[in-house]
Amino acid sequence: MKAGLVGFPGCGKTTVFNALTGLEAETGAGASRGKTNLGVVKVPDARVDALTALYKPKKKVLAEVTFSDVAAGMAGAGPRGFDRKILEAMRPMDALVHVVRAFADPAATEPPDPVREISDFDGELVLADLELVETRLARIKKEKASPREQALLEQLHAHLESGRPLRLLDMPADDRAMFAGFRFLSQKPVLLVLNVDEAAVTAPVPEAVSRRAADSGTGLVVLSALVEQDIARMSPEEQKEFVASMGLPEPARDRFLHAAYALLDLVSFLTAGPDECRAWPIRRGTHAQKAAGTVHSDIERGFIRAEIVRLEDLLALGSEAKCREAGKMRLEGKDYVMQDGDVVNFRFNV
Repeated sequence: MKAGLVGFPGCGKTTVFNALTGLEAETGAGASRGKTNLGVVKVPDARVDALTALYKPKKKVLAEVTFSDVAAGMAGAGPRGFDRKILEAMRPMDALVHVVRAFADPAATEPPDPVREISDFDGELVLADLELVETRLARIKKEKASPREQALLEQLHAHLESGRPLRLLDMPADDRAMFAGFRFLSQKPVLLVLNVDEAAVTAPVPEAVSRRAADSGTGLVVLSALVEQDIARMSPEEQKEFVASMGLPEPARDRFLHAAYALLDLVSFLTAGPDECRAWPIRRGTHAQKAAGTVHSDIERGFIRAEIVRLEDLLALGSEAKCREAGKMRLEGKDYVMQDGDVVNFRFNV
């Protein structure tokens, strides 16, 4: 999964990036101007740890999230606005992480206004998508081609003109697939990161902010980037102690990853053996044959069946052979919907 961190100047975006990745990207005014920072974070998974203890494989592979700290505004860009280069840098992302300032900043000319920032951000994405739709509509009308596409584009246009992001538009999957190549920005899942003062980390989210997040169809995580950046530099033991002293359930990175998985509706199936134990993230509702393609396209093409055992049964009985003897291993076809925590062995023709 690729997640792009975005935000308006002064929101603490790069500090959030450092907190999530444990890296030391330069922060401050102009530090990341024209530069995109990248960091890869492994997703902790106790299930993979348990399988590793059972199989003792040559390697353990956790799911990964690639964080892209999208470059700050370029010269000439207004204090509220993204230039074209920044907008284009967002398009390859699977999800956008909108960092919103909710902390006091003596250097800022205005007090924090999270609701306005959320609205302004959605407005930027809507305008960028509206430009794409209008350009495509003009071409279709000129060429008098594809009445179906024109009708759907007009539907998108009306929705965007009302100021609403495309993530709020209920559209059949086949229609959405038609526009996949456009990589609409306002259609992407968005996770809001409310960057607060240290004293507000455990305080309730202001009602106006939570309501605005719900209305815009986004997820929401609250953190103090400066505090979490310090936590990221600690050892695992120190992290646990410090996080507990702050009254937090876990470090921001773990809270963020849980929220991102929920936002994208991701689950993980598992593979295990003497060579490798691994978690494979997929969208909820993915069928077995499609999931096989996550491992390798050849397995998807030659799919025969999936041998599946539940993790808890495998750990309780100690081996696949014992699961088979106990009737705990199932054979499923290509239309089986994969479940979170399935341990699977795909059978396929070469």
